Amino acid sequence: MSSETNARTKVAVIGSGNIGTDLMIKVLRLSDSLEMAAMVGIDPDSDGLARARRLKVATAHEGVNGLVKMDEFADVEIVFDATSAGAHRRHDELLRALGRTLIDLTPAAIGPYVVPPVNGEAHLDVPNVNMVTCGGQATIPIVAAVSAVTPVRYGEIVASIASRSAGPGTRANIDEFTETTASAIEQVGGAARGKAVIILNPAEPPLIMRDTVHCLVSDCDTEAVTASIEEMVGRVQGYVPGYRLKQKVQFDRVTADDPLRGLLPDGAAGADAVKVSVFLEVEGAAHYLPAYAGNLDIMTSAALRTAERMAAHRSSEVAAR
Repeated sequence: MSSETNARTKVAVIGSGNIGTDLMIKVLRLSDSLEMAAMVGIDPDSDGLARARRLKVATAHEGVNGLVKMDEFADVEIVFDATSAGAHRRHDELLRALGRTLIDLTPAAIGPYVVPPVNGEAHLDVPNVNMVTCGGQATIPIVAAVSAVTPVRYGEIVASIASRSAGPGTRANIDEFTETTASAIEQVGGAARGKAVIILNPAEPPLIMRDTVHCLVSDCDTEAVTASIEEMVGRVQGYVPGYRLKQKVQFDRVTADDPLRGLLPDGAAGADAVKVSVFLEVEGAAHYLPAYAGNLDIMTSAALRTAERMAAHRSSEVAAR
């Protein structure tokens, strides 16, 4: 594999569906540090592989086995996996043994969770990182922003996406979606307890992604919490321009007889509590997918940002030698 400090880091994408194709186009259009070396799938007639060929990207339709047989594979350093949780486990076993770094866009969660504006610098040297889920990428930054000001005893997110934007892979991984997102709300967002809900909205015309974040906290400085959330929104907008607050952050006192108190961890039910509510909208950049598919856009944008940080980290290490 090339070690030239001025060379772009070569990457490959496994999965020629919506997510993989959008990610390929983002690498080609937006990245100054990454170079598309290969796109592989399992359907030789997929639109993703057809587009890759038109864009002069090497392709194979035998999945990961086809990838490792390609001449281009020798120079690939980072592999994006945009398939399914079950498939990713097999891909990780094969590719990690061959010394490649994997960025996992499935809910397999083999490697540590990465949400770029929260812990994007924390796992630059590990062989496998997990991008959580689209709902997690949209909402965990907000939970983390609240946690930076006051402890979050309970964090709940509701991700509503257009049904048309949820392909076979997303639908097959619904259970893993909720489990992985809830776990990352705790591990990355900092909540003592996390909950995730996904809604596939069948409305026509399709609606863009909407996310609601609820955090139960103690009495807090509402201005400080609001400022932390707004600062975090700005950081996410740095790589997802269509990410925005729909309205002002809301604060509601949770009274002693409110059933919400039952969601607090053991030992906290009798304490003062405030519900922080944040309402978000995510509009996609429409590089490949329609603008309403902001759920997929934020996932591929986060993966791209993570790979670029890894590439920069490797270049700095090479330069320091």
